[in-house]
This record gives sequence, structure tokens and C-alpha cells, in this order.
Amino acid sequence: MKEIESKLPLGKATAYKAEYDPALLCPFPRQFKRDEIGLESQLPFSGQDIWNAYELSWLTPKGKPVVAMGEFRFPCESPNLIESKSFKLYLNSFNQTCCENFASVENLLKEDLGRAAGAPVEVRLFDAEHFSSLQIGRLPGRCIDDQDVEISSYKLNPDLLEGSIDEGRVVEETLHSHLLKSNCLVTSQPDWGSLLVRYRGPKIDEAALLRYLISFRQHNEFHEQCVERIFVDLQRYCQPEQLTVYARYTRRGGLDINPFRSNFESDVENVRLARQ
Repeated sequence: MKEIESKLPLGKATAYKAEYDPALLCPFPRQFKRDEIGLESQLPFSGQDIWNAYELSWLTPKGKPVVAMGEFRFPCESPNLIESKSFKLYLNSFNQTCCENFASVENLLKEDLGRAAGAPVEVRLFDAEHFSSLQIGRLPGRCIDDQDVEISSYKLNPDLLEGSIDEGRVVEETLHSHLLKSNCLVTSQPDWGSLLVRYRGPKIDEAALLRYLISFRQHNEFHEQCVERIFVDLQRYCQPEQLTVYARYTRRGGLDINPFRSNFESDVENVRLARQ
């Protein structure tokens, strides 16, 4: 881990480059943390990490600035995730770079991000005319945050899910919570998010689920790793036939990260929440 950390820009003084530099991207091996939760090459889910970029700009060949927003979808099967500060630095390197048009920028982004992730990455750019179409929405299903629970520990504890199912009652439901908080794996800076759980299987006790999600409050792990851990823990303790876990994290440095994992759904709506 220390060898990997030494290559990341996290927590270090950084000289911001304003001209294009793909070498700024820092890949982080997904398997490093997957080994910790018992995930091998045959993943129990499919999915993607959806990133939204709100601070994206470059220059036209005549030197006039262009502003855009971007959506990036990284397949969870890719060998690497991208460390978020390095992604921010990489995008900032376009600020004083002349580019022919939107298509040329999209192609550069696809090539560089795909190389760093080790798999093809979907890229969509939106010009200023389309900003108003990117509306704020809400997570579907029932919010569980009004559960009257008492919390005495904020240390990650999957055993809170032990005995949390009613085996005699099979349901299909969608639940969500806005109380997810974890911390950066390296810097311990807080990461705030909302989490959706959609499943078919024995009824999950909502108070137990909420206690479990709150137990991430002082846990250090990247967004993508938290979601995969939640998926694995729910699968192990609650044994649903079908399961989706989808987090919407608030933005930092002009980027938000939204990991989606499912064993029965192939795609998900990129719905921007009010906190994003």
C-alpha cells in the first residue's frame, strides 16, 4: 500500500499544469482492495463508475475558452480505478490547451482514460446549451433515514447485518439513505454520499441496514471500494436473489463519483441529486 500511495498526488503540494498532460493520471489497482473482501477474478456483479465533471475547459484554435461538462463511465471490470485528485489535475491540464472541437477532446479523453483504466471508457461532453437539461432528481424507493436507531459506534461492522432478514417474507423493494459517509483511503478527508439498495429476497430489517451504513462513518476507503464492500456484505448476510448497490457521492474538486454494482441490472440513470 505504501508503494502505491507514494505514486499518488494525495496530500502533497501540487503544481497545477494548465497544458495537456495525460501522465498526470494515476491508476489504482482495483484488486488491491478486492482481495481484502474476498473478491477474485470472477466478480459477483457487473457495473460501472459514473463520474461527472463540472469544471472542464479548453481553448479553441483561435484561443477562445470553451466550457463544458463531462460524463465518464468506467467499467467495474477494468483493472484500475482512477485516483480522483489525479483526474482533477489531468482535466485542468486542458485549460490552456488548444483543441479543434468537442469531438477531438472526447477522443483524447477516451484514449487517455481507457489507457489508465485498462479498459474502454465511455465519454460524453455537454456544451453550455445543454447545461439546463441536466436537472436535479431524486433516488427512487423509500428513504430509511427516519428509523429510530441508537448509534454507539462508528467503526465499520458488517456483523450489524447478522440476523437482519425475515426468511419467511420475500420482497422486491428499493431503499435509500442519505447518511452514508466514508473517508478517503489516504488523506481521511470526508466523502459524503447517498446510497440506493434495490433487491429481491428475504426482507431486510431497515434499522439494521441503516446502522450498518452509518458504521462506514469513520472508515477509510475509496468510493468504489465502499460500494463493492456493501454489495459483498449484503450478499453474504442477507442472501438476496437479486441485488443492486448504487452510491451518489457529492463532488470534490469539480468531480463527483457514483459507483453502480448489480447482479441483475445492466445500466443505471445518471441522476444528479441536490447535494451534487
